[in-house]
Amino acid sequence: MSFVTIGLFSCVQGSKSTPESVNIETSKSVKNIQNDKNIYTKYEYADSKGGNLIIQNSFPKGGTKYIAPTGEVYYYTVFFTRIINETENPLELKIKFPADSYELLSLPGKHFKILLPPNKMSLDKEPMFNYGLTELESFLDNNRNKSSTLNSIINPKDSTCFYVLKLNISEKSGLRNNGSIRAEFKLKNQDLYYKVKNDGSKTNSKSSDIEINCGSINFKNVTLQK
Repeated sequence: MSFVTIGLFSCVQGSKSTPESVNIETSKSVKNIQNDKNIYTKYEYADSKGGNLIIQNSFPKGGTKYIAPTGEVYYYTVFFTRIINETENPLELKIKFPADSYELLSLPGKHFKILLPPNKMSLDKEPMFNYGLTELESFLDNNRNKSSTLNSIINPKDSTCFYVLKLNISEKSGLRNNGSIRAEFKLKNQDLYYKVKNDGSKTNSKSSDIEINCGSINFKNVTLQK
């Protein structure tokens, strides 16, 4: 059994951050969900020895309003990602999103943050509201202005599944009514990127996306399989 440790760090300038750690079990069952209706994209990578790494990214759920204790209005959207290690070696997953906000070129002035809730995600939660993610109000009360970090060892023939939360900064600058948002992790060499895209279906603007260099997986000499 392997574990994911997520540390949430304050990014207030000049102050020391105190990590809050939680253990999340990874799934022992490497279930094939490539045709699952909740999966937006699936990427399969192979190394020179024939070992495979699979990344599955979900469609969004939610678009729910959140009101902070200080009165600001936000909207959040829930995603999950599952990474399957089909190699003979353990793989180290590192992800870090800063407390900074991001902006899509197709929606200027509309900012969002990426957070990693510490809740355990499992495939049986897929049909649930927000993919079964609970206690969101408490999480956002305490972490909406902090950076998020995830570190995990994915053992051979094992997988890990985790939540990703996109938080729109305010109701006026949110993306709730500006088209469908899609998001996904992709691997380039050993670097991990998180791409967020607005498909523009409800706007007159062009579709655009942003790729965030957010971490790494020590999977060497990889080739994306088509």
